[in-house]
Amino acid sequence: MSSLEERDVGVAAPGSSSAGLGVGAVGAAVEAVAGVAAMQDEVGIRREGPESDLDEPPKKRVKIPDGESGKLEERLYSVLCCTVCLDLPKASVYQCTNGHLMCAGCFIHLLADSRLKEEQATCPNCRCVCEISKNLCCRNLAVEKAVSELPTECTFCLKQFPRSSLERHQKEECQDRVTQCKYKRIGCPWQGPFHELPAHEGECSHPTKTGTELMGILGEMEQNHRRDMQLYNSVFSLLCYEKIGFTEVQFRPYRTDDFITRLYYETPRFTVLNQTWVLKARVNDSERNPNLSCKRTLSFQLILKSKVNSALECSFLLLKGPYDDVRIKPVIHHHSFSNDTNETEYVPLPISDSVECNKLLAAKNINLRLFIFQVQKNGVT
Repeated sequence: MSSLEERDVGVAAPGSSSAGLGVGAVGAAVEAVAGVAAMQDEVGIRREGPESDLDEPPKKRVKIPDGESGKLEERLYSVLCCTVCLDLPKASVYQCTNGHLMCAGCFIHLLADSRLKEEQATCPNCRCVCEISKNLCCRNLAVEKAVSELPTECTFCLKQFPRSSLERHQKEECQDRVTQCKYKRIGCPWQGPFHELPAHEGECSHPTKTGTELMGILGEMEQNHRRDMQLYNSVFSLLCYEKIGFTEVQFRPYRTDDFITRLYYETPRFTVLNQTWVLKARVNDSERNPNLSCKRTLSFQLILKSKVNSALECSFLLLKGPYDDVRIKPVIHHHSFSNDTNETEYVPLPISDSVECNKLLAAKNINLRLFIFQVQKNGVT
């Protein structure tokens, strides 16, 4: 502070001494120092000692208290987050050759977009300098383990837990997790926190309902169950057919010859039940710019390439391949193949959502398993 006082108050002239200062000069010096201190307090300058630079702008000199944003996990969040969605990865973490991190969802989405645009996928942080693909990018296991140990908040009790144990806590341990009454199977609609479940079940009125009241509730539940079981019964019935064939099919990407090319998939010819077949698939029913749509679907058709003497009644379905992790709900389709009607209509590939569709589009090829069941003319199976 002495340097500040000398600069604002002034030093004694050569040949004079500090003892020669009058009372008025001392009072003026005290007032000047007090005025400078008041100005410092007013603008929020913190005096850090003789090494601080008073000419530095006040905004740069104000330090944020350690308790507000100085936590290690908060600093790591910005370092380990996905550079595309800016969120912490929940599963696999990929990195480009320059080290930029991408969560699995964003990585697959970038590859799917590049397939739809017929462009080489690039890292969005490298600005078209670094190409990305499943062969060029690798997983960063160290980041995955580090992220799994970072604390996160339970959505029910709002307490902090490591990400690796959060799922188990929310499903099995949290006392505030949403649960259902054990009498749900006879129509109780109650939902609430787990710690209130014993009190509700002790007061639930459904166990005391009459048989007539329960019959109406059970009738609706039986209809839903019957629809679910119909598919499984149909599959078991098809397995009793005399002629059953299956094969692994590989959809390969191609482009149409239109001015604005469109992506489609086609398999090489394959033989099932002594007949030659081809499968074709398209994205979002061949809309012009599927890359601009958030919702993505695949549809396919089965084409008979062989010539037949009589109509060929067949049932068919597509399932995931033996080495893929895509989730496909089995749906059975029927068609009568002949020389005039050798192609089926395009039918949706029963994948669960757009995320699963992006997984297929991001792959070099789509590998699925096709089942064909030939229906006998006489109805005997």
